[in-house]
Amino acid sequence: METLNSIECFVRTAEAGSFSEAARRLGLTSAAVGKNVAKLETRVGVRLFHRSTRKLSLTEAGQNFLEEVRGGLSTIQGAVANLAGADGEPAGTLRVSMGTTFGLTYIVPLLDEFLRCHPRITPDWHFDNRPVDLIAENFDAAIGGGFDIPQGVVARELGPAHRVLLASPAYLARCGPIHSPADLQACDGILVRSPQTGRVRPWSLRNRAGDQAPIALRQRMTMSDPEAVCRIAEMGMGIALAGMPHALPFLESGRLMRVLPGWHVDTGMLALYFPAQRLLPAKTRVFVDFIIARFREDKLGQRFNASSA
Repeated sequence: METLNSIECFVRTAEAGSFSEAARRLGLTSAAVGKNVAKLETRVGVRLFHRSTRKLSLTEAGQNFLEEVRGGLSTIQGAVANLAGADGEPAGTLRVSMGTTFGLTYIVPLLDEFLRCHPRITPDWHFDNRPVDLIAENFDAAIGGGFDIPQGVVARELGPAHRVLLASPAYLARCGPIHSPADLQACDGILVRSPQTGRVRPWSLRNRAGDQAPIALRQRMTMSDPEAVCRIAEMGMGIALAGMPHALPFLESGRLMRVLPGWHVDTGMLALYFPAQRLLPAKTRVFVDFIIARFREDKLGQRFNASSA
């Protein structure tokens, strides 16, 4: 097991490019990661990294070793996790990434029920509004939408990733009627920056007939969090563009209203995704099955569908 830990430290360091970043992803200290890599180098008798004060890079032997062991590491870790639950009960630490507000609204309320079913699983959940690299960042699963699923990853659809325009009743009364996308150019926009690029993406609206139109809002302000734009829209400061999971509580409570309800932005699917491997750890498998079943029972996929909302 000590050698396996050293190999994992080596792989994560090679992926991250530094001991400190690998340590952050593994939940260890930088010194511990460096020590484990040094132990591995001593054991195999080969230097795996070129080290300098400015840069850490793989040697030729290190690059070859990385290509040979990276694919098998997740399989071995899955086998170890399943061995821990060899008595038939899934066990181990379950690392999952999800958006902050989405996780707090739709996933955290399910935690008590999930742990009653699987008490030997220890959740290690991360709340962050960005897509993560499951392998490099050592996650068992993640939930997100509106981006391309990378190779080596399996995605199970939870619902459509639709975005809608929202405003408070007070703002709509003040700005006048909005009958078509062209009317948006006279309205203040509260927009969200992309977590990948830091820019506001120029989304296009579409309706049920398949027509498309640009979102021509005046960019009044930008925020980095979708929950923030909904709350600012609730204050009557403009029209927000937000994903249906964030918009739904505001719409159902009447605090916000759909603007141009016949139009929405389609960004693909909201998915629960996890690494593709032949031996999926039992802890990951039961989490995936549980979330999909609960989303189906609660009809959340239908509620996230802007075309039918």
